[in-house]
Amino acid sequence: MSSILLQLVTTFVYLLLIPLTCSTSRPLMNDTTHHHHHHQIPSKGFKITLTHVDSNGNFSKFELLQRGIKRGNQRLHRLSSALASPNDKDVHSPVHAGSGEFLMNLAIGTPPTAYSAILDTGSDLIWTQCKPCSDCFKQPTPIFDPQKSSSFSKVSCSSDLCSALPISMCDDSCQYVYSYGDYSSTQGLLGTETFVFDQVSVPKLGFGCGNENQGGGFSQGAGIVGLGRGPLSLVSQIGSSKFSYCLTSIYDSQASSLLVGTLANINDNNSSSNENSIKTTPLLKNPAQPSFYYLSLEGITVGDTLLDIQKSAFALKTDGTGGLIIDSGTTITYLENSAFKLVKKAFKSQMKLSLADDQSDSTGLDLCFNMPSNVSNQIDVPKLIFHFKGADLDLPGNNYMIADSSVGLICLAMGGSSGMSILGNVQQQNMLVLHDLEKETLSFMSAQCDQL
Repeated sequence: MSSILLQLVTTFVYLLLIPLTCSTSRPLMNDTTHHHHHHQIPSKGFKITLTHVDSNGNFSKFELLQRGIKRGNQRLHRLSSALASPNDKDVHSPVHAGSGEFLMNLAIGTPPTAYSAILDTGSDLIWTQCKPCSDCFKQPTPIFDPQKSSSFSKVSCSSDLCSALPISMCDDSCQYVYSYGDYSSTQGLLGTETFVFDQVSVPKLGFGCGNENQGGGFSQGAGIVGLGRGPLSLVSQIGSSKFSYCLTSIYDSQASSLLVGTLANINDNNSSSNENSIKTTPLLKNPAQPSFYYLSLEGITVGDTLLDIQKSAFALKTDGTGGLIIDSGTTITYLENSAFKLVKKAFKSQMKLSLADDQSDSTGLDLCFNMPSNVSNQIDVPKLIFHFKGADLDLPGNNYMIADSSVGLICLAMGGSSGMSILGNVQQQNMLVLHDLEKETLSFMSAQCDQL
């Protein structure tokens, strides 16, 4: 291992020491209708604390980023390949995103058993590993035993929940198979159970009780809570038309939050500055991937240059390919290759720093610059604005440039993709992101997520 790599790994400073300023502008400031049996949740909803999957791993900041990028690359690959080859697979079995980046604690059953699950806005099913386990991965908490819970019941084959599954079989009750595109899957029986989120009890929630669970990516938790748009997801089942999350930097130890129900509303009082306003853009639907939250990205500005990106680069095509999703479970943003090339080119010409040699092996990132050795406390970076339909997302420098003074590098936290684009969670940090499923809109506003 070269000395530069060792240095990188030991001290990657995520812009905590070097505030970035944008050089070309002001300074930076810091579907449920067909579903019949909604569960009543308290009128104000509930708030769940989220922790980053690697937060207890004792990783350096740089290792955290690399681990996230590695998972994000896999996630992007399986989502893109699922959409790119619709002819090779059964039309009725969409591929789901699988692993994510944030864990939530909850309890299940009577008496309640605590466990942690991966929050996934890219899939619907709620599931955990269950006894008897013919094939289970190691998980941090004991495996749930439905026979020891007085509130567990099996779901009948004729129920709405069973018919909402992409693939189901019928034994004496509804059996499910749910696959995640990287050949990982969970299968078992569909049940209902009492779940407790932040001391709020939700009875008769449909979930997968997995006896055969295969594949990597799940082991940080004991299952997944899907927050997608389909009828099996947590938000659909409890009949909540709104949820929001606010993610702290993955390099901070402060917890992030998920808000469900009326608590999810955002208003200007949450705002960390008076200049902030709530921006709202429509959510698009993709029939080929009904769970995902697609947005209409119409252009990108770097500095004061609106890039000459073809309209088709981010368009959701009729065959279900292309488009851009917003995703809490992907670390960095991936832009369709032709657009990403133009973004890179603009940063190369506008950053007043020399280009670093290819650092993609050591950083996982495509574009890095050499930091000046005499850097006192700030570096000017060009502004970056994503122009969504009806909403301009003007990102703080910390949400797209990552600096490491120990190795003298500052890198763009984005990558290229062939086909689908993803707005990742580094770009969403310290922003309240509200999904309104009734209005089919997504709203965002900058916020101090550790102070919610």
